[in-house]
Amino acid sequence: MSDKPSVLFVCVHNAGRSQMAAGWLRYLAGDTIEVRSAGSAPATQINPAAVEAMREVGIDITDQTPKKLEWETAESSDVIVTMGCGDACPVFPGKRYEDWQLDDPAGQGVEAVRPIRDEIRTRVERLVTELAAGRAAG
Repeated sequence: MSDKPSVLFVCVHNAGRSQMAAGWLRYLAGDTIEVRSAGSAPATQINPAAVEAMREVGIDITDQTPKKLEWETAESSDVIVTMGCGDACPVFPGKRYEDWQLDDPAGQGVEAVRPIRDEIRTRVERLVTELAAGRAAG
């Protein structure tokens, strides 16, 4: 069992918001946090505008693929961040949940995705700080 916290980002298609959040978390936290992402109805590929928006800030998410949300993945995660998946996101007692209300980048151009990317970065930075503070206190 790992002593590092695990964070699961969940959105419907696991192609935009959750992939950008996972990319930011890997970039900002390195290997101090286990990063997971999934979707309730995964797409066949990552949103190209999300890939381009992340590339602009030096983060490559082209090697990621949308994954189906599995019960076991959610159950074994410490923090579950949902992004518009509604009732499809499982709820486990005792888990830390955050629901990030973010615009959906699906079908949007890179110009519309940039502000979503930047808002996700701000939220991921806050999450990293909170998790680090929690580990220091624990």
